[in-house]
Amino acid sequence: MIEPVPHNRPTFADLPRCDDLDALDAHIAIIGVPWGIAASMQTSRAPSSTAPEAIREESLRYGKYLTHVDIDLGGPILNNRDIRVVDCGNVAMSPADPAANNAATTEVIRTIRQKGAVPIILGGDHSIPIPVMRAYDDIGEMSVIQIDAHLDYRNEVNGVREGLSSSIRRASELDYVKDIVQIGLRGIGSARQQDISDALGRGNVIISAAEIYKNGIDATVKKLPPAKDYYITFDMDGVDPSIAPGVNSPAFGGLDYWQATSFLWTAAKQGRIAGMDMVEIAPALDTRGLTSMLAARLILNLIGAMARSNQFR
Repeated sequence: MIEPVPHNRPTFADLPRCDDLDALDAHIAIIGVPWGIAASMQTSRAPSSTAPEAIREESLRYGKYLTHVDIDLGGPILNNRDIRVVDCGNVAMSPADPAANNAATTEVIRTIRQKGAVPIILGGDHSIPIPVMRAYDDIGEMSVIQIDAHLDYRNEVNGVREGLSSSIRRASELDYVKDIVQIGLRGIGSARQQDISDALGRGNVIISAAEIYKNGIDATVKKLPPAKDYYITFDMDGVDPSIAPGVNSPAFGGLDYWQATSFLWTAAKQGRIAGMDMVEIAPALDTRGLTSMLAARLILNLIGAMARSNQFR
């Protein structure tokens, strides 16, 4: 079911390991999902498949400081609370069997949730939220927050309906997904006019990067609709390539560190975080591990916000 982090390799932020999901006892579970479903030969090379390990490597710079005061949060990341975060390794999968990989991903995420833990997923490309969100069919209702340069609302690409350009379209078809907020969109990407019309017709809230810069972060975070549970899918190309160069599809004019963090903090303050995925990092294209380092920091920012909410009583 899972491939635990090898004992000679780092866990996320040097946190404890979980080698057996049957024995999982945690509030938050880190899990890697290296492989999704490719829509073309280009994406079949899966430049993001090594991202889970790259994020773990770069997160080590933060691990030894988890009990120190985080100036941004006003205290230690876990807020001096007994909140257990563990690293469960990666979903066991083979790049040669995409359908089985998706089924395995759904099974692992469902098991983590049944154990009472919140999954935080290290991708992988942006097709992996499709099988992840299918594991939430017992939640009743949740809202999806997407941070991304691209709409990802294609119905199919090359006949493939579960590729990285279709993740939010597939999410919109789940009857328990209520609101969808799409943040940071800009430039030329995955959207045709019909895709945008379909997203708006469904009632999706679209917040472009230009709107954030024009109106300011305080005004735009108010557009997050209230929800009991939020699922966050974070494509790192939603962030500006000046601070996140190692992505598959860089686009100028993206969110900066504080803007991205503000959306994460607001979501954790307004409702519970049901899960999060961090996707589309291409380590081979990165500079000094900067993108993986930023991903690790943003994940810790969200964990810190969760520790300061009423999510873990």
